[in-house]
Amino acid sequence: MSLSYFPCVVIPCYNHGAMMARVLSRLEPLALPCIIVDDGSDATTRRELDALAEQYERVTLVRLDVNAGKGVAVIRGLEAAACAGFTHAVQVDADGQHAIEDIPALLALSERYPEALISGLPIYDDSVPRARLYGRWVTHVWVWIETLSLQLKDSMCGFRVYPLAPTLRLAGRVSLGRRMDFDTEVMVRLYWQGNTSYFVPTRVTYPQDGVSHFDTLKDNVRISMMHTRLFFGMLPRIPSLLCRCTNAHWAKQAEVKGMWGMRFMLAVWRLLGRRAFSLLLWPVVGVYWLSAAAPRRASRQWLARVRQQLVLRRQAIPPYLNSYRHFLRFGHAMLDKVAGWRGELKLGRDIVFAPGAEEALNSASTQGKLLLASHLGDVEACRALAQRQGGKVVNALVFSENAQRFKQVMEEMAPQAGINLLPVNDIGPETAMLLKDKLDRGEWVAIVGDRIAVNPQRGGDWRVSWSSFMGQPAPFPQGPFILAALLRCPVLLIFALQREGKLHIHCEAFADPLPLPRAERQQALQLAIDRYAARLEHFALMSPLDWFNFFDFWRLPDTADKE
Repeated sequence: MSLSYFPCVVIPCYNHGAMMARVLSRLEPLALPCIIVDDGSDATTRRELDALAEQYERVTLVRLDVNAGKGVAVIRGLEAAACAGFTHAVQVDADGQHAIEDIPALLALSERYPEALISGLPIYDDSVPRARLYGRWVTHVWVWIETLSLQLKDSMCGFRVYPLAPTLRLAGRVSLGRRMDFDTEVMVRLYWQGNTSYFVPTRVTYPQDGVSHFDTLKDNVRISMMHTRLFFGMLPRIPSLLCRCTNAHWAKQAEVKGMWGMRFMLAVWRLLGRRAFSLLLWPVVGVYWLSAAAPRRASRQWLARVRQQLVLRRQAIPPYLNSYRHFLRFGHAMLDKVAGWRGELKLGRDIVFAPGAEEALNSASTQGKLLLASHLGDVEACRALAQRQGGKVVNALVFSENAQRFKQVMEEMAPQAGINLLPVNDIGPETAMLLKDKLDRGEWVAIVGDRIAVNPQRGGDWRVSWSSFMGQPAPFPQGPFILAALLRCPVLLIFALQREGKLHIHCEAFADPLPLPRAERQQALQLAIDRYAARLEHFALMSPLDWFNFFDFWRLPDTADKE
C-alpha cells in the first residue's frame, strides 16, 4: 500500500458479543487495526467486548453510553479512525454475514480510487429472507431516481470502505440517518457531493444464529422518510446531476454495465411475464434517459435526421418517434438479447422471417457464410436462432474491450448459450486465417460493418471510407469489407427489426464473393461500402427506433483524447 493510504476496520456492535470472537478471528490474518464501537450494548456484551479488546492487540474499543443506532455508531467509529491517523475505514457488520476474505479486493480498489466509496455488491445464497430481498429492489429504484443515475448498484450493503475525509466532511454538514437508513443516505449524499461509488461482488449470508435489529415497522418508516428527503433534495440538484454525464465519443465510452439490472428484469420476465416486465421497464429506462445526456442528445439528432429524410422521400413519419421511446426500444432489445440465447424467443411467435430471408440464409447449406450485420436492430436474435434452432455454429467477431463484458453477462444470464466470441484488437492477416478455417468447416461468421475500430492506425489515422448516410457523409470501417474479400465466401446482409411486436429477420445476398481487384482496390472498396450504407439507410428508415448507435455517428473520435 502507498505511504499515504492507511486503512483500518470499523465494526458497530449492538448486543452481538457472542459473534464478535468469530469476526475478529477471521479478520486476524489481514493484520488490520480494528475499532469496535459498542453502541450501548447490554452488560453481557460489554464484558465480552472488554475481553476481546484485551486479547487482540490491534483492537480499540469505543463505547457509547446508550444505543444510538448504527449510523451514529459508524460515524463515531470513523471519527475515532481519523483521530488515530487513518485515511480509510472498512465497515464490517458484527453479525458475521460479510465475506471478510474479500476485504483485500475492496482495499485494492479503494487505494486506486481514494476519494470514492467502495462497497460490496451482495451475492445472496438461499439464507436471505425473501421480503428483505424484494425490499432492497424498491430502494434500488428510489436511489436511481435520487441520483438520476444507474451507477449506484446497491446502497444497502454495510460492507464497504469509507474515505474518511469526505465522509466526515459530509457528516459535519448534514444530519445523516441514525439507524438502518444510514447506509443508503450516506452513499447517495456522497454521490451528490462528488464522491462516486465502486462495487465489488461479495457473498452475503444470513447466519442461522444471527441476531437482526431491523424493526420492520419503525425502520421501514425511517427508510421511507429518508427517501422522501432525498427525493426533494434531488430536485434542485437535477442540473448538476445531469452534467456528470460526459460527451465523449463512443470509442472512449465504457459499456453500460447493467448486468445487475438485467438480472432483475429477466427475473421479472420469468416470474411475472412480459406485461410486468414491460411496465417496470418504463421507469427504469426513464431514469437512464434523464441521466444519459450525451446518448439522449445523439438520439434526438438521429430522430431529427429520420424525420428530414422521410419528409424528403414523402414517406409517413411513424408515431411515437421520440428519444424516450428510442431508449425504451433499446431496453427491450437488451433483454431480448439474453432471452434469445436462453431459448425463450420462439420462431413464429416472437421471431419471423421477412420475405426471402429464410431462403437467403439457407441454413441447410454446408457452406460457410459471412454475416455482415450492424447496430441496427437485434442481430443477436439472429445468431441465437441460427445456433440454437438451426444447429449452426455462429462466431461473432468483437473487439477485445467489449468481449469480456458480453461474455460475463451471458455466462450469468444464459450459461447454456455456448456463445462463440472471437475477440480481436484489429482485423489483420491472422484474423483472416482463423476465420477462413472456420468457414471451411461450414461455420458462420458475424461482423458489424457500422463501427470503426476502437483504436486508430499508427500515426493516428482511422482506416475508414466516407459514404453518404442519412443525408451526410459518415465514416465506415474498411476492415470488415477487406476481410470479406480475403475470405472469398458468400456475404449476406442481416438485420432483425422490431415491427408489430415481433422481430422480423431481414437477410439478403451482398456478394459471392466480394471482389476487390488489386488494380481498382480503392474504387471497389468504396463501392462496397456505399452499397452497405445505402441498405443500412433503407432498413434504418424502415424501423428508426432500432438504431442503437447512441453517439454522433458522423464524427470521428479525436485521437488526442484516446487513452
